[in-house]
Amino acid sequence: MNVLVTGGAGYIGGTVCRLLLAQGHTVTIFDSLCHSRREALPAGATFVEGDLADRALLEKTFSNGPFDGVMHFAALIEAGDSMKKPEVYFRNNTAGTLSLLEAMLATGHDKIVFSSTAACYGEPESAPIFEDARLKPTNPYGESKLLVEYMLQWMNSQRGLRYASLRYFNVAGAIEGYGEAHEPESHLIPLILDVALGKRASIKIFGQDYPTKDGTCIRDYIHVQDLADAHLLALDALSTTEKIICNIGNGQGFTVLEVIESVKRVTGKPIAVELCDRRAGDPAVLVASSDKIKAELGWKPRFAELDAIIASAWKWHQIHNA
Repeated sequence: MNVLVTGGAGYIGGTVCRLLLAQGHTVTIFDSLCHSRREALPAGATFVEGDLADRALLEKTFSNGPFDGVMHFAALIEAGDSMKKPEVYFRNNTAGTLSLLEAMLATGHDKIVFSSTAACYGEPESAPIFEDARLKPTNPYGESKLLVEYMLQWMNSQRGLRYASLRYFNVAGAIEGYGEAHEPESHLIPLILDVALGKRASIKIFGQDYPTKDGTCIRDYIHVQDLADAHLLALDALSTTEKIICNIGNGQGFTVLEVIESVKRVTGKPIAVELCDRRAGDPAVLVASSDKIKAELGWKPRFAELDAIIASAWKWHQIHNA
């Protein structure tokens, strides 16, 4: 296949690009490098530096195809930051995706796998969360992604666009030679690993009074390779399926304190913590049911244990920070 990957210089997009290339596919990466580096690009991929707002550049890129499908990862991802600057998230995530969809339709491209989020659900009414649960985001980041899902539904029904919307939870871990290094970093596991490496004095815990077993938020963690596998399965399925909406997760949740304890076990290092107030927009519990993607696409996670996920991340972080 010939695949266009937006955000392919990022953590998840870059992992997917490496798997595509390893399987013999042709990859073109479209990325602004606003939160990544040119050095993160995989060897063998064609690179176009640009912003999704640049409709002309998008159409020019598509004209160099045709592409068998688009995988769309390019987005701002920090929920807390979105509460401070909602307009930036709607401009980048929602309006930027509309520009991408318009360019696809204008050039005859009709298959897209969209990197959605569990933040579309907001504060869930029950756990685990199924795909037909209420969609009510608690932050602009989640809302910006949900608006894209609404656009995709209309583009499917009115313009024949085939799409997969994959709602996933907290992604972690590393593949051989490539792992998580956001700039700035905002995700829990790499931040804790920075403490283990001595790069950070402590890890902040935002809120200790949630209705959970130890008062800290519960999240569902999935290995990045398992997530990448799901994206490849979804793109293949769009050849025969018009619309796919699936959760991707581990099916079990861990509190912030349990994640910290796992890092202690894996690294053998002490982890200092700093107790902070809750962050606005943080749901107490987010745990996915992945039964649908297992049944419909045959997906099965290979890295189900939290310690194994963290161990792969720890191995990469030690090499990356040597």
